[in-house]
Amino acid sequence: MKNPLLNSFDAAPFSEVKSSHFLPAIKNGINIAKKEVDAIVSNTEKPSFSNTIEALDYSGELLDRVTSVFFNLNSAETNEEIQKIAQEASPLLSEFSNDIALNLDLFKKIEVVYQQKDILQLTPEQSRLLEKRYKSFSRNGANLPDQKKEKLREIDKELSTISLKFGENILAETNKFEMLLTIESDLAGLPEGAKEAAKAMAEAKGKDGWLVTLDYPSYIPFITYADNRELRKKLALAFGAKGFHNDELDNQEIVLKIVKLRHERAQLLGYSSHAEYVLEERMAETPDTVFSFLNEILDKAKPAAKREFSQLESFAKDLDGIDQLQKWDGAYYSEKLKQKLFDLDDEKLKPYFKLENVIDGVFTIASKLFGLQFEEINTIDKYHEEVKTYNVTDLEGNFIALFYADFHPRPGKRNGAWMTSYKSQMRKNNENIRPHVSIVCNFTKPTPSKPSLLTFNEVTTLFHEFGHALHGMLANTTYPGLSGTSVYWDFVELPSQVMENWCYEKEALEIFAKHYETGEVIPMELVQKIKESATFMEGMTTLRQLSFGLLDMSWHAGDPSAIKNVKEHEKKIFAETSLYPNVSGNCMSTAFSHIFQGGYSSGYYSYKWAEVLDADAFEYFKENGIFNTEIAGKFKEHVLSKGGTENPMTLYKRFRGQDPKPEALLKRAGLIK
Repeated sequence: MKNPLLNSFDAAPFSEVKSSHFLPAIKNGINIAKKEVDAIVSNTEKPSFSNTIEALDYSGELLDRVTSVFFNLNSAETNEEIQKIAQEASPLLSEFSNDIALNLDLFKKIEVVYQQKDILQLTPEQSRLLEKRYKSFSRNGANLPDQKKEKLREIDKELSTISLKFGENILAETNKFEMLLTIESDLAGLPEGAKEAAKAMAEAKGKDGWLVTLDYPSYIPFITYADNRELRKKLALAFGAKGFHNDELDNQEIVLKIVKLRHERAQLLGYSSHAEYVLEERMAETPDTVFSFLNEILDKAKPAAKREFSQLESFAKDLDGIDQLQKWDGAYYSEKLKQKLFDLDDEKLKPYFKLENVIDGVFTIASKLFGLQFEEINTIDKYHEEVKTYNVTDLEGNFIALFYADFHPRPGKRNGAWMTSYKSQMRKNNENIRPHVSIVCNFTKPTPSKPSLLTFNEVTTLFHEFGHALHGMLANTTYPGLSGTSVYWDFVELPSQVMENWCYEKEALEIFAKHYETGEVIPMELVQKIKESATFMEGMTTLRQLSFGLLDMSWHAGDPSAIKNVKEHEKKIFAETSLYPNVSGNCMSTAFSHIFQGGYSSGYYSYKWAEVLDADAFEYFKENGIFNTEIAGKFKEHVLSKGGTENPMTLYKRFRGQDPKPEALLKRAGLIK
């Protein structure tokens, strides 16, 4: 059987690939990568930067390409067969990565080079790669005795399997829940677009009525606008109980298992906790720094959050006689209060945010700032007909990147939004190999009578993910291991979060915020209201985000073996930050994919950390003009193109000319004057 994944390919050959091709291609990729590593180890020449460090970074290219195609599909277009292959492939990949990380002969060669680092006259990028490679071995058990190495292998194998299972359970829970409404009055309060989408979803499943699901474009409008409090409650309880039903999709034992294995792994490697292990390679450096950072912002945000909550309670009581605000009331009454205070809601804004216009807008802004051009093409393979593909060039027409964008929810696609890549940028054999980058979102679908009209939150999400994509597309480094988003995780959110700022600026909104029927540019008073309402309920929003960061650290900054009950532990941690009454049937941890399936364990704080950087960075733009090409050029040169080639704070200060100031964030959030 001819396997298209084993031929040399540029763009991923989706249409030729069958599920049955993946496992053989992964096994083949592992074998080739092993041979490449064996060649480094058996080389009789004296270990040097080029024959050891460089050779190792360029090894495994085929395996990287194949696994990126496979795992991206497992997130964006999965099925039972792909999930089954993932369960089989993950332990093999974990085993292979341990074969390398625990290869003592290879580590000895790396050590020889590392000990000469002061006399090798390396470039900053080469020094960084050497440091990264050496640490990745010493931090992953290369110095351990054989018995402990074996134990490490077992832990890693088990972790790779159960974190996959965690994600599969959440996807299955999301797909399983359906709320079919057959009486139109049950949809009172819902915007027409949301009703239409619910109708279309029911029809697609051969049902009469309106179908509401736990997918964000279905869930968010209902929880925000539906007048029927009981139905909001039903939906919110289902959403908050994912992985928490004591059934075959339950994640409680998986959570306890993951945190215990991570702790055991950290101790095996000589660290006191998983958080200490992770944070050694982050800007924050230690758990203490993270705790004091989160608590410092908590001190500023909590009084504001309490005031806002009290305002919301009074409003709900006056409006509907609600004596006790519950979690399923928050979004609903916040939206009502926002409408009252600012005469602004998503329904007023959505007509100005047609998806295609927002895409054109983000492209135009990228063109003004960074000199990029985007041309939609239909000459390359896609994994689904809804995916859009673009050729990205600079103003001289030089090829910069291939860009994939996938915008709407489907049964085989996990919730949320993310950026990923199919091919890394690198320089090899005197060629600058350009990247293939993708963003995946879950935005409101078009209906028979309306195009896809985005909520303002979806607009900022698109800009956010596109910021990550720019980090990948504009990468200009030598080594794949330092390219694009291969940076510290508390720095990776800077390019994404800084892009969101343009969504609030008149000059930027005038480019793309045009009424989908009349073409009228968004009225100035709406722009003003967007800006004024930007800090609405910011104290509560900040408190919520801090609670997630503190929950993450509570699982990973100490010994979790005493924790027997996931819900009880969570309740104790949320006591400091919760405003609403506890809901006994709900649990955050059992669906906290960021930390139990994604790579954010001990790193959820990084969203807030990067917000400090992004507020400070955007203030620089604001002082000099939001389309100032000189400052954009500095951001491109010192942040976007540099990847992980130097310490992130060094890169940031080179761009900004000073240390980041937290005041910019607190001021923007309205938490200080």
